[in-house]
Amino acid sequence: MAHKKVNLPEKICKSCGLPFSWCKKWEKNWNDVLYCSDRCRKNKKQA
Repeated sequence: MAHKKVNLPEKICKSCGLPFSWCKKWEKNWNDVLYCSDRCRKNKKQA
């Protein structure tokens, strides 16, 4: 089962500003994901 990780969609984290890629756990709600991790979600910056 070889997958090309280059072809995965990416987003920019609203908290830290770093790019993060799609992962399986976000499959059903990828459009709603705004933060790259729980840490960033808990430490929301007011931009």
